Amino acid sequence: MRLPDGLVVRAAGAEDADAIDAVIRAAFAGTQYGHQGEAELVRMIEADGDALASLVAERGGEIVGHVLFSRMNVEADGRVLAAAGLAPVSVAPDRQGQGVGDALIRAGLAMLRGQGIAMSFVLGHENYYPRFGYSPDLAARFVSPFSGPHFMAMMLDSGTALPQGGRADYAPAFGRMG
Repeated sequence: MRLPDGLVVRAAGAEDADAIDAVIRAAFAGTQYGHQGEAELVRMIEADGDALASLVAERGGEIVGHVLFSRMNVEADGRVLAAAGLAPVSVAPDRQGQGVGDALIRAGLAMLRGQGIAMSFVLGHENYYPRFGYSPDLAARFVSPFSGPHFMAMMLDSGTALPQGGRADYAPAFGRMG
């Protein structure tokens, strides 16, 4: 995967927690709904041990982006399926539109494939996430508290049969959000 000039994507470490928190807060502060506790959600998921991939993007030694994929409880066609939820992806406001989020998501998806994760879900913008392979049609086969047009899914393991239906629940930390 080719990264934008000067961008480094790496696994997040405990020493990055404050910088990640700052990027998340800044990224969401400028959105339609503002910061809704995404930084706290990341900390809860990590504290619960449900983080599957937590990556940061650095440019010039400064953390400019973060993505988190967390464990999901997914039942598909009567069997448990290894799955991950993408949430949140955050890019510093002055670095948005430069491929940082794209690089983080693609690196995270590659990491999940390497871990044997079969599916990924996201709740997000319908014009952004399909470029990575997410589909609202696939997600519509699953019962979820987040069902709707912004709920999307994709297969990561081409050897796994396409599920016909089931249930998809995010990590418990999502249920503790106010």
